[in-house]
Amino acid sequence: MTTTTPSSATSTAVAPTASAASSAVAQWSADPYADALRSGRGPLFLRRSDGWLLPLEVERWCASADAADMSVLRRCEGAVLDIGCGPGRLVAALSSLGHRVLGIDVSPAAVARTVGLGGTALCRSVFDPLPGEGRWGSVLLLDGNIGIGGAPEALLERCARLLAPGGLLLAETSPLDVDERAQVRIDDGRAPHPDSGAGQMFPWARLGTRALLRYALPAGWSAARQWESGGRFFVALRRV
Repeated sequence: MTTTTPSSATSTAVAPTASAASSAVAQWSADPYADALRSGRGPLFLRRSDGWLLPLEVERWCASADAADMSVLRRCEGAVLDIGCGPGRLVAALSSLGHRVLGIDVSPAAVARTVGLGGTALCRSVFDPLPGEGRWGSVLLLDGNIGIGGAPEALLERCARLLAPGGLLLAETSPLDVDERAQVRIDDGRAPHPDSGAGQMFPWARLGTRALLRYALPAGWSAARQWESGGRFFVALRRV
């Protein structure tokens, strides 16, 4: 395992700028992403500026919640906010478990698919004003969404403000021991040249479990549990 800490990484929690947020919204609303959600299949990637590709698991996202998902959802407490809900499988599964649940996503296609499954979802960024701030029992950051905004400290701070006292943050981490900040864009891998038709870059992060705890514990979170299921890795953090 390797740890990557780019020189652009910072220990200061800075919320994404308005331009960075609008860039991310534009990219997650871009046709390749919307098309993939409508069809339920990829290929789809996050492409770094150096050409490195991170595959996105569109088929899994568009399927029903699997055993690894359920290992997280059964730990949810109270009303649940699913940040970056995508096509809505977790919202639907939580509803079937009897939770009051709201999904948020910056992609209109993702929100439409979630609503089509019978879920409740809003087209919002986590950094926008949201219903129930300070009253959510649980907040989800699955499917790589710990990377939203490219500033994990700012995202953790925002989640703390969304949760009720003692609330639970359930996050999925990278299987690698990684701490990376990068500029990425959405790519379907079909263009003959990597930069042809390239959309706007936006900030993203990848964190392994050790990196997440390194940011969370000094910020006042307590580590409630760590586990692995189906080759995926999860952390439960308690707001104290």
